[in-house]
Amino acid sequence: MVYVSGQRYGTLNAEVDRILASGKSCILELETQGARAVEEIRPETVSIFVGAPSFGELERRLRERATESAGEIGERLALARRQMEEASDFDYVVTNDDLERAVSELERVVNREIGAAGTIPAR
Repeated sequence: MVYVSGQRYGTLNAEVDRILASGKSCILELETQGARAVEEIRPETVSIFVGAPSFGELERRLRERATESAGEIGERLALARRQMEEASDFDYVVTNDDLERAVSELERVVNREIGAAGTIPAR
């Protein structure tokens, strides 16, 4: 569980177990702290860090969206700066510089990891 701007985010282990028990792969969108927590519980996890091409570009995108206050943007940027430093800890890094290219790269990674078995194999 993580708190960002006073909001609580997390994924129940029971929900992940339910998906895996059905024979499907489970893909979670997490921040770096959550990804590490999942990897501790599930060492077979495959991690993918998706990031903006630069910190400046991330800041531009956040400000352009205009969906958060200046304080919330500042908080998000501080968190993003710490997370960008952790990118190399992930199995894969995808740069979201072009949406179609980044989506294609994510699809290739997921398909490679899922393999012929239909689920992401244990490492």
